[in-house]
Amino acid sequence: MRTVAGSGGLGSFPMDVARSDTVGPAYDGHVSPAQQPAAAPRRAWSRDLALQVAVALALTLALRLLIVQAFYIPSASMEPTLQIGDRVLVSRVAYRFGEIHRGDVIVFDGRGSFAAQSPHAGQGLLAAAAHSVGRFLGVSSSERDYVKRVIGLPGDHVVCCVSGALSINGAALPEPYIMPGEAPSNQPFNVIVPPGRLWVMGDHRSDSADSRAHLGDPGGGTVPVDRVIGQVVLRFWPPSRFGPLPAAAGARP
Repeated sequence: MRTVAGSGGLGSFPMDVARSDTVGPAYDGHVSPAQQPAAAPRRAWSRDLALQVAVALALTLALRLLIVQAFYIPSASMEPTLQIGDRVLVSRVAYRFGEIHRGDVIVFDGRGSFAAQSPHAGQGLLAAAAHSVGRFLGVSSSERDYVKRVIGLPGDHVVCCVSGALSINGAALPEPYIMPGEAPSNQPFNVIVPPGRLWVMGDHRSDSADSRAHLGDPGGGTVPVDRVIGQVVLRFWPPSRFGPLPAAAGARP
């Protein structure tokens, strides 16, 4: 699920080359200004244009890596909030200047918690490169990046279920974002979120392999805070659904 595109290289811009075997009339060594070749100015123009393109691509890459990143949604696990085929922008700086809150929709690197450490270890070089380009453009999914909603913060005691609702530290958790008609969870659990980790769940509870599915894995289904890539802040595709994600104001026990 990622975007930002770039194209071209030095070879895509025309350049005049002075050849040593050019045939022409003989001269006595003196060339008038009007007879000076135009190759040098054209070469300078080509170099300037190539430099501008390179700078633009570098700035675009920096923007992607440091500020925002695009992701493609490949599954129904976050419906109705996010649907299959949606493309979203993720703020990579949201948690550099603020804290993760319960109810935030995040993208995280699941290696070591939800996924194997090296999901592409068996791929060839070309296949891995093609996959990386697809992720860069936001047109392919990733086997290591996941989108879920934060339910339990470090130190929280999360229980399912009390009177038909999740319980956070003994208080019922309102969840207006879950799929209509679904229970908060059909699988009971009782966890205390370790320091520096998060308990995450999908909004489509019956179709989400989230923290509940990894209770027996290292970390007990929780995700390290330092694996969080950023907060989902905007859906930019399809155009009919363009806009910021609704705030999860109800996700406060």
